[in-house]
Amino acid sequence: MPLVNISILKGKSPDYIKAVTDGVNSAVIETMDFPDDDRYQIVHEVEPHCLQFQERDGDRVMMFLIMRAGRSNKAKQAFYKKCVENLAKNPGIDPANVLITIAENHDVDWSFRDGVAQFVV
Repeated sequence: MPLVNISILKGKSPDYIKAVTDGVNSAVIETMDFPDDDRYQIVHEVEPHCLQFQERDGDRVMMFLIMRAGRSNKAKQAFYKKCVENLAKNPGIDPANVLITIAENHDVDWSFRDGVAQFVV
């Protein structure tokens, strides 16, 4: 159940956005053992000049995952690999143009509703 912020270039079709979000979600579930229904994603569509990625241009995506601490380095590395494979396959983003960062936090740092930290008993 990471909270996934995904930044893509503005003007993409709903099908393109769905391919990106589905590809990221599938990689999270497959590699980091999150439940199938744990999907929390925010898509930010930005102008090309606002998505700066060294000297790369063309189609690109940056994502930032916030999640509870505890996933292994191997699981994270598997996620990176699977994610870029998924995005290369559909919608066709060059793996060199995918930037992924992960930040971890603790159980008390999450409230899904009602002003309650659900992971804290």
